[in-house]
Amino acid sequence: MDTDVLVVGAGAAGLALGVDLARRGVRALVVERDGRLFPGSRGKGIQPRTMEVFDDLGVGDAVRAAGGPYPVGMIWRDGERVGEHAMWDPAESEEGSPYHEPWMVPQWRTQEVLFARLVELGGRVAFGRELTGLAQDAEGVTAGFADGTTVRARYLVAADGGRSTVRRLLGIGMTGETVDPNPVLVADVRISGLDRDHWHIFPGAEGEGFLSLCPLAGTEDFQVSAQMPAAAEEGRPAIDLSLAGLRAVVAARSHLEPADVTEVRWASDFRPRAALADRFREGRVFLAGDAAHVHSPAGGQGLNTSVQDAYNLGWKLAAVLSGAAPEGLLGTYEEERRPVAAAMLGLSTRIHRGETRRGEATRQLGLGYRASSLAVETRTAPPAGALRAGDRAPDGVRGGIRLFDAYRGPHWTLLVVGEAPAPAELPGVRTVRIPSYGAYGDGAFLIRPDGYVGWAGPTAEGAGAYAAGVGLGAGGGGAARS
Repeated sequence: MDTDVLVVGAGAAGLALGVDLARRGVRALVVERDGRLFPGSRGKGIQPRTMEVFDDLGVGDAVRAAGGPYPVGMIWRDGERVGEHAMWDPAESEEGSPYHEPWMVPQWRTQEVLFARLVELGGRVAFGRELTGLAQDAEGVTAGFADGTTVRARYLVAADGGRSTVRRLLGIGMTGETVDPNPVLVADVRISGLDRDHWHIFPGAEGEGFLSLCPLAGTEDFQVSAQMPAAAEEGRPAIDLSLAGLRAVVAARSHLEPADVTEVRWASDFRPRAALADRFREGRVFLAGDAAHVHSPAGGQGLNTSVQDAYNLGWKLAAVLSGAAPEGLLGTYEEERRPVAAAMLGLSTRIHRGETRRGEATRQLGLGYRASSLAVETRTAPPAGALRAGDRAPDGVRGGIRLFDAYRGPHWTLLVVGEAPAPAELPGVRTVRIPSYGAYGDGAFLIRPDGYVGWAGPTAEGAGAYAAGVGLGAGGGGAARS
């Protein structure tokens, strides 16, 4: 085998998966059709749950340093400021997470941070590698490229975007709908004459699409978003993405002069749609990120859902590749992630259509896998509102121990809360004991490497049998790297 895992696509999902596999000692190669990382800002909102993931992957501080908080919206009409608009419902600080509000980081910068971490861990990205064919057998996958070369891998992960070549080659359909018949122009530009303390919104007159100018944290750029006429995609001239075209749109819909737009750094257009792959797996090939689900960007869910796909799949691939876990563990990837992706697609669509606000659900802290076959709850009567198997394990400090510090890394954690008897040592598991903590309820909890409760019981008895079934012991978590 040339590699254990071939990851097709160096976007946020592909790079996050590469990082997770590299820190587990898994041989992985990320290939990217283009000659560079994606240069645009499109997926700029990092939700609190994804910030928790980034913290575990070792890039939390770098992502924080690369961005900033979202500014308040400023509504303009006829060249006058008419009022502020909160872009997100406020969130109350809580002990369960160190992150409460979305953090703005342009997508290109997030990917640079992940790429740097991957290189630091000894991972690889091969640019200019366009996949043109693949074949599977009982032992692995052979991928063919436009330059005539091939790569042989035990597993392949398609993270190659909404127009996924891998998905097309596999014949996997996408089921969905057009969210809005009007295409949207999105670009990164330099603008003079606007403050950077607000997200500037120009609702547009009757029959005219909106314009928004959002200062991109950590840069000197603004992200332009503009709803364009549907006719532009129906035989009429294509949307003009040049400097002159951007100047015309901004000047027509705001009080700014054409010359106030001084530079275009990246520009694109798309028609908002929501679509879900009919399945997330075909044999030894998995779909992740936009290859599996395509969102309207309105809810700030697409990149976040994509990163969390990778976070769910990475530890499972490592456990199976090490020989410790049964191959059936990989079946839980689609079982867990496809319902989450479907829910986030619905949320994104409702936000795009103005049917709901950006609020608690968009932060993704409440997502979990209670219905998963990996969620085993053995307590007969957990306290009302207490954590259950399948839930995200919250942060907190008890007995001088910060839980996220204990969970950080590629290992499993056995958390014993309250007065439960001391458990027997489990191979490959870090054991932590804390005083009673209401968010959990007394008992014992096996915390998965991706921060969800796999098993919960009144005592640690029975945890060992569960652990053996998911490949713990004998190096089931993969080799850890700091």
